[in-house]
Amino acid sequence: MGSSATPSTAASAPGRRKVALYLALLTLQYGAQPLISKRFVRQEVIVTTLVLSIEVAKVICAVILLVAEGSLKKQFNNWSITRSLTASGLPAAIYALQNSLLQISYKNLDSLTFSILNQTKLLFTAFFTYLILGQKQSPKQIFALTLLIAAAVLLSIGESSSKGSGGGNSDYILLYGIIPVTVASVLSGLASSLCQWASQVVLVIVLSMKHPIAIVDPFNKMQVKKHTSYMMTIEMSFIGSMCLLASTSQSPDGEAIRKHGFFHEWTLLTVVPVLMNAVGGILVGLVTTYAGGVRKGFVIVSALLVTALLQFIFDGKPPSLYCLIALPLVMTSIFIYQKYPYVDRKKKD
Repeated sequence: MGSSATPSTAASAPGRRKVALYLALLTLQYGAQPLISKRFVRQEVIVTTLVLSIEVAKVICAVILLVAEGSLKKQFNNWSITRSLTASGLPAAIYALQNSLLQISYKNLDSLTFSILNQTKLLFTAFFTYLILGQKQSPKQIFALTLLIAAAVLLSIGESSSKGSGGGNSDYILLYGIIPVTVASVLSGLASSLCQWASQVVLVIVLSMKHPIAIVDPFNKMQVKKHTSYMMTIEMSFIGSMCLLASTSQSPDGEAIRKHGFFHEWTLLTVVPVLMNAVGGILVGLVTTYAGGVRKGFVIVSALLVTALLQFIFDGKPPSLYCLIALPLVMTSIFIYQKYPYVDRKKKD
């Protein structure tokens, strides 16, 4: 009995270390991404070309990782287009739109403001995981979410007042900076919850000659075929790319591509944020699958510190008074949320 417990514990330890590594890398990527995108992507670069390039890079990264794992052939042998569309179709379309909105916002907000507003996705992730997965939050977790949103609002107000006093175009910043990133946060919460549902809950459609469409019993574990994070990344990137390509037939970006070419105003440095974003997409998939959407979001809040530090180092812009007040609120909210999770008393009894 004692010997059987030891391997189990030993096996779980590397998993925890890997999840911690994924969270740390994702924090660094989220913290540095706004500054790198703002510095290396010209204002005239066509947004759709950036997003399409990121999706292609994600597919390449995921395939390389599957080959390294030795599971590429097995995954594609088990692949089903029906199951793929069921599990990944809707999140892929949502993420494609979200990524386009983020690229617009990158160009029109300073890095710290973007990162702060981007953290409002936590509230929407908690909301949608409750609606879709039934994951409840404890009263203390709800308080933690409230603290987090209060910090984001405080920083947003501070940034708006500084923009106004500096004579900036507030309407332009609102339309092409604040609104896109806010809508993207809503979409991120929805897509993150759908991805978690697709990887942990089972809705598998089985095709058969005798039974054209049947839904597998979600409680029959022998029938469950869970998506790997890498495979889901490939599926969503491919489907998202198809959605973007279809949109170019009528969109202004499509017209711009036909007129100026796909790589209009690209430089060699433009590839850097594309690759960083692609790696971040892989990490998001891993973290969402193994740590959950809300926990992922709270850990990523620490990317605000990374952004503030990098902005100070490279732009010479120190954190504002609003930032110094809001950061302790964020740190407190993280501690409370992790310390007091929801406990189902009925299951516990």
